[in-house]
Amino acid sequence: MRTNQKTHTHSFAILGLLLLLTAFASIHLGSIHIPSGDIASILTGHPSADKSWDYIVLNYRIPKAITAILVGSGLGISGLLMQTLFRNPLAGPFVLGISSGASLGVAFLLLGASLFGGVFAGLAQQSWSIALAASLGSFFVLGAVLLVVKKIRNTLSILIVGLMFGSISAAVINVLSYFSNAEQLQQFVFWSLGSLGNLSWSELALFSGIVAFSIVLLLRSIKPLDSLLLGENYARSMGVDLKKTRRILVISTGLLTGVITAFAGPIAFVGLAVPHLTKLVFNTSNHKILLPAVALNGALLLLVCDAIAQLPNSELTLPINAITSLFGAPIVIWLLVRKQKINV
Repeated sequence: MRTNQKTHTHSFAILGLLLLLTAFASIHLGSIHIPSGDIASILTGHPSADKSWDYIVLNYRIPKAITAILVGSGLGISGLLMQTLFRNPLAGPFVLGISSGASLGVAFLLLGASLFGGVFAGLAQQSWSIALAASLGSFFVLGAVLLVVKKIRNTLSILIVGLMFGSISAAVINVLSYFSNAEQLQQFVFWSLGSLGNLSWSELALFSGIVAFSIVLLLRSIKPLDSLLLGENYARSMGVDLKKTRRILVISTGLLTGVITAFAGPIAFVGLAVPHLTKLVFNTSNHKILLPAVALNGALLLLVCDAIAQLPNSELTLPINAITSLFGAPIVIWLLVRKQKINV
């Protein structure tokens, strides 16, 4: 037991150190080269050799790194919760259709001007409008899912309901796309590729507050999570209130996924891949260890993806969604192959 605790402590220490180094690398990399010494000076509250460097680091690169940490942690935790709830290793944070709801909200805003007139066109010019539209869309779908959850006892049925809401949202987006012009479609496609660098400090404060509230909410259901892994009947025999636990998990996951999609766009595969990578490293199913570990691994993975997307000393930045998919898709394929070998 003590050996396991020591191993976990060492793993957490290594992850924490890697996270700090990767965060510094993410702040260091960019289209404008800033020496490491000047970045260290700015981070410690001292001015650099060039005032423009201070502005770039303080108002763009640091908020972007913090956003990557929050998004990676939130998606990793959401993925772990969904995989525990559905006892399905291929369940992810977007399985409830929340991401599709956010996309639907943004589609109505950006693509709806062709059908609904100038009001939507005027709103689309506001800086806060896309985040607000994505939030409203995700919470609309979350509310609909919660209404259905009250009437459904079978957890697998919730998974199917989420997929159906996702299909409905995709169908409506296709109709809106059909009636939209090229400029509107381009704007929607750019949003759907995801971005970590669009948040100001005030938006980041709001984003951080909602993420923190969601995590505090799910901490109330951390004890029943280990019981859920052994099945609903076992959890019920251990005195777990399945209905309440399921509701808390759905709400906290919905909040996390909805706010992340609203502020950063739909970022794929992080929530699906990170829980499996974490279980390989820590070799445990104890959620008191897995939750913080998944948060650290998710933040680390997204910072690495962001550093790759930067294309150092180039003005070009690759879409973060494309980089995470390149990382995540092979892991999903490996999981399917590994599961097939075990079954054989």
